[in-house]
Amino acid sequence: MKESGISGVGLGFRREIAQSILTWQHERPSFVEFAPENWMGIGGASRQVLDRVVENYPIACHGLSLSLGSPEPLDWVFLRALKRFFQEIPVRLYSEHLSYCKCDNAHLYDLLPIPFCEEAIKHVVERIRQVQDFLGRQIAIENVSYYCAMQSEMDELSFLTAVLEESDCLLLLDVNNVYVNAFNHGYDAKGFIEKLPLDRVAYMHMAGHEQRFEDLIIDTHGDPIIDPVYALFEWTVGKLSRKVPVLLERDFNFDNFSQIQEELSALRKIVDKQWVRDEQSVYICC
Repeated sequence: MKESGISGVGLGFRREIAQSILTWQHERPSFVEFAPENWMGIGGASRQVLDRVVENYPIACHGLSLSLGSPEPLDWVFLRALKRFFQEIPVRLYSEHLSYCKCDNAHLYDLLPIPFCEEAIKHVVERIRQVQDFLGRQIAIENVSYYCAMQSEMDELSFLTAVLEESDCLLLLDVNNVYVNAFNHGYDAKGFIEKLPLDRVAYMHMAGHEQRFEDLIIDTHGDPIIDPVYALFEWTVGKLSRKVPVLLERDFNFDNFSQIQEELSALRKIVDKQWVRDEQSVYICC
C-alpha cells in the first residue's frame, strides 16, 4: 500500500473550531480532515480559511455524498468537480462511507445501510473501481454504523471483506462504529476486527456515541469517547502491522474545547505507547 504522507493523530476540521485549529500552538493535531463537499467551489473568506489550513496541515478528505450504494449511476458531475478540487488541494487521503445517501436524485441527508448480499457486493465493487480509475487513486471506505440489517444474505464482516478485496480499495476503520454495531447487533467487536483484512487499513476514526436505551447506542460524533472504546482502540492498534494515522471526529458540542484536546492527547498516548513498543521489538530482533 502506498504511503499517504499522513501520520499521527488528527482532528476533523469544522468551521466552528477553525480559528482554534489555525492558531493552535502546542501539541496540535498532526493533520486535519474535512468533507470536500463543504469546501469545493468556494471563494472569499471561506477560501482564505481553506488556504490557511492547507498551508498549516496535511489534508485528508472524508466524503459525504458519493453514495456508493445508490441504485442510480454515479454522479459524474460531482466526481469531475471532486477531481478538480483534488488537483487544487493536496489531499493525501480520500475516504467515503460504505452506505448510500441518494435515491432518485434526492439527497437523504443520512447514511443508510447497504444490504449484505452478493448483488450489492457486485454493485458497490464496480462503483468503487470506477471512482478509483477516474480519480487515479485508491480510496478508503469506512465501515458505517447501522441500526437495522437490510435483506441480509451474509454478515457484515463477510460483506465488508468482500467489497474491500474485490474492489482493491483501502479501509478506513472506525473503531467506535465497530463498538456501536457490536453492541446493537450482539456480536464480538474484537472478533470482528481480528478477521478484517487489516493490511488494508489506511487510517482509523475515533469518536463518541450516546446510549439512548438499554439496548441501543447511537453514533453521534458529539459525545466524549468512553473507556471501553478507548480499550478497543488500544487493542486494535496492537493488531496492526504498521503505523497508521488516527482521526478524532467531533461534529458538534465544541464549547468544551479542552475536552477535545484531552481526547487528542489520550489517543496520542495510546498510539505512541504501541508504536514505541513495536520499534523496540524490531530493534531487539535485529
